[in-house]
Amino acid sequence: MASSGQQFPPQKQDTQPGKQHLMDPTPHSTTPEYKPSNKLLGKVALVTGGDSGIGRAVGHCFALEGATVAFTYVKGQEDKDANDALGMLMKAKHPDAKDPVAIPTDLGFDENCKRVVDEVVNSFGRIDILVNNAAEQYEAGSIEEIDSDRLERVFRTNIFSYFFTTRHALKHMKEGSSIINTTSVNAYKGNAKLLDYTATKGAIVAFTRGLALQLVEKGIRVNGVAPGPVWTPLIPASFTEDESASFGAQVPMKRAGQPTEVAPCYVFLASNVDSSYITGQVLHPNGGTIVNG
Repeated sequence: MASSGQQFPPQKQDTQPGKQHLMDPTPHSTTPEYKPSNKLLGKVALVTGGDSGIGRAVGHCFALEGATVAFTYVKGQEDKDANDALGMLMKAKHPDAKDPVAIPTDLGFDENCKRVVDEVVNSFGRIDILVNNAAEQYEAGSIEEIDSDRLERVFRTNIFSYFFTTRHALKHMKEGSSIINTTSVNAYKGNAKLLDYTATKGAIVAFTRGLALQLVEKGIRVNGVAPGPVWTPLIPASFTEDESASFGAQVPMKRAGQPTEVAPCYVFLASNVDSSYITGQVLHPNGGTIVNG
């Protein structure tokens, strides 16, 4: 019998950032209800952490909207998910777009971020949309459990990579370009068990606001998305079986969201037709949680 609040079968993965193809049920990366309208036709988009979860759904929506999409993944850990995502993007590709590319790397280091940007620019000539989305998280019952190596690892993936990738991508972005950063509801309400992860997500909010002010005169918009509980590989890779099973039950909607319910936020922020007067802001697809700021 299912326990109270159970949303999913109990499950646990042993490696970060988790594998989508092992999840039960598989997160929703596509939906027939999404109706594209060429909002991103002719654009080149780079999505970090685009092999699974929110990143995969974002890449798919971008492709449906006409963008040429490149995404990063962790080599050796996410190869199957990357291949699955690449196949999905190929099927969604607009006739006028170029073939999508998947780039394996560890984004926690500046030279790797530069290499990713260089590869995208060498292939497609420029970057119009940058989605900083890569992340990892680990539970800890106390701050005393978070040592310097783990702290550095989480910050390198979750916020250093945003700085590094943006710094190199900006050389190839022009007026009308858009940068979208993935933060989290945890940046606004806190999370006692994900202290280092939550700290990085707060940093992303501040990074988004400051960068938006810095780039506004160049005509480059910078915004963020702060998802609530969303069913992605980070969940079974981070939490216990029981925590995964009840994941999302605590929000007003009483369920976790699916990546397809979050991805349209990124389309909205990437599209100048929809959001040309929006910069320095954060959208909150979080199942009804009320946040301040």
